[in-house]
Amino acid sequence: MLKGSCHCGQITFEVEGAPSQVIECNCSHCSRKGYLLWFVPRGQVRLHADESALATYHFNKHVIDHHFCAQCGCATLGFGTGPDGAAMAAVNVRCLEDIDLATIKRIPFDGRAR
Repeated sequence: MLKGSCHCGQITFEVEGAPSQVIECNCSHCSRKGYLLWFVPRGQVRLHADESALATYHFNKHVIDHHFCAQCGCATLGFGTGPDGAAMAAVNVRCLEDIDLATIKRIPFDGRAR
């Protein structure tokens, strides 16, 4: 179980599993925030924060609730529905503890072209 949080600690969460690869999207939102996204089934994420601590941003097709901390602004994770209709989570691995980003394969995604 991996632990993650925003910068101020108001939002904490746990994720089952370990990322072997992440999506590095070049869309205007992801590239500006520096997202490295690990997509997992929603049931693998346990959020330990009051819902009021989460601010939400929607863009493009509005299919992901991009959550960030209302206090420090750190973009931690998002929730949405995958192409198959299953509930999913997009975890920003930069917010996980004890992760060596140099060891995780980055898969480029051309979000600008979509």
